[in-house]
Amino acid sequence: MARPIRLIASFFTVGLWTLLSRIIGFARDILLAAFFGTGATAEAFQVAFALPNMFRRFFAEGAFNMAFVPLFSKKLEGDEQPKAFAQAAFSGLASVLLVLTLVAQLVMPWLVWAMASGFVGDGRFELAVDFARVCFPYILFISLAALLSGVLNATGRFAAAAAAPVLLNIIIVSALGLAYLLEADRAAALVWSVPVAGVAQLALLWYAAARAGFRLVPTWPRMTPDLQRLLLIAGPAVLAGGVVQVNLLVGRQVASYYDGAIAWLYNADRLYQLPLGIVGIAIGIVLLPDLARKLQANDVAGSRNAFNRSTEFALALTLPAAVALAVMAHPLVSVLFERGAFTAADSTATSWALVVYALGLPAFVLQKVLQPLYFAREDTKTPFYYALVAMLLNALIAIGLAHFIGYLAAAFGVTLAAWAMVALLWLGSAQMGLAAKLDPSFFRRLPRIGLSALLMGGGVGLVQWLLGAALYTDGLRYVALVALVACGIGVYGIALWLTQAYSPGELKRFLRRG
Repeated sequence: MARPIRLIASFFTVGLWTLLSRIIGFARDILLAAFFGTGATAEAFQVAFALPNMFRRFFAEGAFNMAFVPLFSKKLEGDEQPKAFAQAAFSGLASVLLVLTLVAQLVMPWLVWAMASGFVGDGRFELAVDFARVCFPYILFISLAALLSGVLNATGRFAAAAAAPVLLNIIIVSALGLAYLLEADRAAALVWSVPVAGVAQLALLWYAAARAGFRLVPTWPRMTPDLQRLLLIAGPAVLAGGVVQVNLLVGRQVASYYDGAIAWLYNADRLYQLPLGIVGIAIGIVLLPDLARKLQANDVAGSRNAFNRSTEFALALTLPAAVALAVMAHPLVSVLFERGAFTAADSTATSWALVVYALGLPAFVLQKVLQPLYFAREDTKTPFYYALVAMLLNALIAIGLAHFIGYLAAAFGVTLAAWAMVALLWLGSAQMGLAAKLDPSFFRRLPRIGLSALLMGGGVGLVQWLLGAALYTDGLRYVALVALVACGIGVYGIALWLTQAYSPGELKRFLRRG
């Protein structure tokens, strides 16, 4: 039992830092909504900031690291010069990113057009191009930081890597606050804070990696045999990452033809990203190196236990979050964002998008649990093929339904494609033997967790009805929302006990040891 407890403790470490980052991120998004609403500046920034983040997931977090971490973990276990391997990967990634950043500055209008062609012909297009040229160098710093995070995670040091995103939100919030106090250009402060935050994140992780014995510095890249192997494995993962970004790109293109829709979808995305970040990303970060080590040691029983407890833990936190987001979508959006330039109509439009995203939240998290089964085996081709199918489905839904349901077609496309991806990953894992099989404990707990989530949803709906106008009254709405969330947490905890999904002893042990 000790190893699963340590695994859960690692989930908590990453999840708590991610929670702090998302809370400060909400402060950032509240300021953005209040200062800029859903107008041209807000939408231009969201497209500009999405560009480096899209390429970051393409090259680093979503692809390069998924291939790098298992290889690096195995070198650590076998003492096969892990530092030299990390150094070669660091230098190679830095050189590619530098070239990409320079080229992007030259072709920025085309990149913005590819992101939001609906902007062409109005002021949003030129504004987005200007903003993107300032924001894009962020990819250089944050992608190198992502590789350093992979090094730290593989060595079991999760805190610094999980804390780094907090810096981004602190710096953006501070920049907006100073601009407000000094009556300076808020848009300029917002845009320039992005590359500054990238430098700060890279510095933090470089220092943490150096203290862990991996002081990596950029050198002239060399194509070593290990790097060749890494690129061969990373190639399909890069393509798979590109497919995922195409899904987002299709949704953004559809939204760009509806005034305010990019901002509505962005704010809804930020809300469902909270549980996704805390649970899904935490599990993905911790589970991948853990599975890689167990598979290297031929520990089938340990691999199966880690996979099952991770899946169980993910659903125990994600199902109630999905139900709560769907039930309380409108008051949640209204309380958090409705002020300044963000209107009641914006709240309604955003809340509908949040409901659709909430329906897909369990799928987004389950992907984070299932993908390490493939990546830990150095299989990046199979997820790529599955991602292609999901991409085609997303495009058909988003474009095909846009004429009938407008901007919500983009949200439905992402949600349904996510569930299709989970189904394919699950079916594909049947070939992996006992290590990828669900155990009796999982099947015992799953229906009880589901019932507990539904009971919680009913309780939240009842309390929301009782609170009524208090959720929309200035001075009361903040307290009312806190009370609503607290009731939901309390009801879910009681429901878990009543359904015997988890015994009180198990909950106490997880919390105490975690």
